[in-house]
Amino acid sequence: MSQLVYIVASTAIVSLVSLVGIVTLSVTDRALQRVLQPLVALSAGALLGGALLHLLPEAVELIGNTIEVYATVLIGFSMFFFLEKFIQWHHHHGSAKEHKKNKISPVSYLVLVSDVIHNFVDGLIIAASYLVSIPLGVITTGATILHEIPQEIGDFALLIHGGMSKIRALRVNFFTALSSVVGGLVGFYFAGTIGNSFALLLPLAAGHFIYIAATDLMPELAKEGFKEGMQHSAFFITGLVIMYLLTLI
Repeated sequence: MSQLVYIVASTAIVSLVSLVGIVTLSVTDRALQRVLQPLVALSAGALLGGALLHLLPEAVELIGNTIEVYATVLIGFSMFFFLEKFIQWHHHHGSAKEHKKNKISPVSYLVLVSDVIHNFVDGLIIAASYLVSIPLGVITTGATILHEIPQEIGDFALLIHGGMSKIRALRVNFFTALSSVVGGLVGFYFAGTIGNSFALLLPLAAGHFIYIAATDLMPELAKEGFKEGMQHSAFFITGLVIMYLLTLI
């Protein structure tokens, strides 16, 4: 198969993950939480392992300049920090009058806007990985999917909490997720235009993965009790081990 087929297929699968919210319709909150937390731990390990064991070594090999690679990682980390803070700031500064006027809370729209940006970037990252090598593309797609499952369930819950019906929340969540396919296509067709600079997307992606794991996922695991913490640590280590074993293939 050509790189383009892999990119389109992978980003389409990532988009379909947005429909995972449908499983919450018939599952109790307690049962869902029991499944979600181990999955969060596994995805944290997979994201860190994917960034440190796959994306960064490939970036150093392609770019050569180690300082440039790690500076780009810091830029990627910082970009997503400021994006998250910007969204939080807009959410907290939404006026009470605006909330009363609209049946759907402004936070729902902010969730959708951030999802479009996030999924578009995911598509770019997946495209960049496949253009380096097919195995790297598959690994990056796998790490992305592991992260997307708990995130999409969380987004689905936020949209419903913000006033959307379950069917509408599923529908709009899916359409915003399609931006990953757009990102993949943009990445593939513009790679030739920007030449070697496209390789900088790899350390940028590493910064993105490290940020999500370190600031969004791992703090959630730190809130658990000792017994749950030990169980989730095992899932976290499993995520790291999986990524390490993939380096041996």
